[in-house]
Amino acid sequence: MKLLRYGTPGQERPGLLDAQGQVRDLSGIIDDVNGKTISAEILAQLAALDIESLPLVDKNLRLGPCVNQVGKFICIGLNYADHAAESGLAVPAEPVVFMKATSAITGPNDPVIKPRNSTKLDWEVELGIVIGKHTSYVEESDAMDYIAGYCVINDVSEREFQLERGGQWDKGKGCDSFGPLGPYLVTKDEVPDPLNLNLWLKVNGKTFQNGSTNQMVFGPAFLVHYLSQFMSLQPGDVISTGTPPGVGLGQKPPVYLNVGDVMELGIEGMGVQKQVVVDFGL
Repeated sequence: MKLLRYGTPGQERPGLLDAQGQVRDLSGIIDDVNGKTISAEILAQLAALDIESLPLVDKNLRLGPCVNQVGKFICIGLNYADHAAESGLAVPAEPVVFMKATSAITGPNDPVIKPRNSTKLDWEVELGIVIGKHTSYVEESDAMDYIAGYCVINDVSEREFQLERGGQWDKGKGCDSFGPLGPYLVTKDEVPDPLNLNLWLKVNGKTFQNGSTNQMVFGPAFLVHYLSQFMSLQPGDVISTGTPPGVGLGQKPPVYLNVGDVMELGIEGMGVQKQVVVDFGL
């Protein structure tokens, strides 16, 4: 299934995408798409519905973040060897872990806000993992049982804030609008091999990123296992798994986003995002 949320910000309703690419309303079945409604049991109930009997929704309505009430937004850095190389950094022996503020989360097509004093605004297409049940000290061999599904994430970054202002990376990662999620939460039954997905990103029509998740250093099962050694993961938590090469920082010379630029990005079978960069004052 491809679950989604549609409507104005803060008032989104749950829905799903049917086999014909039409949006169907789920608000008579579940209240929202969040940690409470993406358990294996509820997903099984949704999968058994007569989809064609659900109300149709205007497909031109705004899509919100594909999962609501995210408790933790965890990111993995340098998880593609070729991206580490373009960043001038070594491939890590263990996953690089940082947090992205949940206030950064937006819909997949909402504007990206260029922060005040930003000079190095960058893009990163990433595969997102959505946790489906409480996870603590999980073995890698069992870790996939704790994943509800996957989504597209743009890990928008401000490189000066991230790399030149001291401290940890978080300050360049958590600005408002820096976490578009969706368009869909794609349940794991539709993603038999998350380590064999094409992912891409364009800026103003030019392709900058064109990679595959088969180049990940640490795959989804290992990441869930690894993170669960340091913190419990809760239903609805999101893990952004790193980006392939082609970010603005890695261009020679570097290329950064300006107001008016348009990003389009997607992952095979998971839909497409599109964002316009706007000024913080708008």
